[in-house]
Amino acid sequence: MRLKLKNTPEQVELVKAIGSRDQTVAREASEAFATFLGPVIQKVLLSAGTASAIFSDSEYDEDDSPSYPVDLYYGEGAGHVTTWSQTMAGGLPSSLVTGMQEIKIATYRLDTAVSFLKRYARRARLDIVSKALERMAQEMLIKQERNAWAVVMKALVDANTPTSGSATNKLHVLAKAGSFGIDKFNQLMTLAKRINESWSGNTAVAPYSNGITDMYVSPEIMQDVRAFAYNPLNTTGKVAGMDHKESLPDSVREEVYRSAGMSSIYGVNLIELTELGVNKKYNKLFDSLNTSASTPHTFTQGSDEVLVGLDNSRGAFIRPVARQHDSGGTFSALPDDQWVTRSEKTGFYGFLEEGRLCIDARAVMGMII
Repeated sequence: MRLKLKNTPEQVELVKAIGSRDQTVAREASEAFATFLGPVIQKVLLSAGTASAIFSDSEYDEDDSPSYPVDLYYGEGAGHVTTWSQTMAGGLPSSLVTGMQEIKIATYRLDTAVSFLKRYARRARLDIVSKALERMAQEMLIKQERNAWAVVMKALVDANTPTSGSATNKLHVLAKAGSFGIDKFNQLMTLAKRINESWSGNTAVAPYSNGITDMYVSPEIMQDVRAFAYNPLNTTGKVAGMDHKESLPDSVREEVYRSAGMSSIYGVNLIELTELGVNKKYNKLFDSLNTSASTPHTFTQGSDEVLVGLDNSRGAFIRPVARQHDSGGTFSALPDDQWVTRSEKTGFYGFLEEGRLCIDARAVMGMII
């Protein structure tokens, strides 16, 4: 991400005033700049990263205690309604057991602070100030992403849904496959349909669930997808010198080749994450959560990787976020008052109050490759 301050006379004078040795002038300028800064970073946080595409915001007043009604799930079979959330930033998400009325959601504060020398402000070094603001947004974004994906991965690891006509519950992760292919993807879509049957054990009404809408994969998996253009695919046998028997139609191969890959398979969006893949951050996170849950899935972090499929049509992932009284926004920026006269520094402090919640694990499933 990149933030850049406009080089206008008004902007320049405001930045210069921040570096003033007159504490009254500097304070007033810092407060004015902070008022402008909050909405800018809030906009960046809403548009950057992946968590904002998964979690739906549910705003509440900062002094309230957020909750979510589960009466809407009345009539579901035992084990269907499960929730995962964190009680503190960076904490292990847990499954909350509660009465079928209302779930109280634990929230936590995420904050960030930056500082720079006043002489940069007095010289109107807008590039230096811009980099400081970028740092604030980046630090906040990294914290948000880590907490959000911890909830997604915990729900994926622990999800265990009962289905009609089956003596055992279904796990939401397909067992290890040799490589990524159309056949394995097809199996995952079938699993999604079985998990998302209606509460009566029958066919669900169409708007109830669209199945998997988005699939988050590593760059290596996208490499395999691009290879569809020249590698045959098969599910039934082998041909000498090939891993696969049945080929994709030439029209599909040509489309993959011209587009440098595929943006979707069977209508499911493919989204590339560098944090996924062997020895990568979210892969390690899945392994850690799987181990802490007594390994319901056979997974070796150093050689396997997890792919995450989500049904974003359900609204199962919720982000309660506090709306600040002073600014009316969800992200607040303030002058950092820890710097005194002799330090010759100035800075800003920013924070928001949020939580992450998965209200229904049937919206997440995956596969191990």
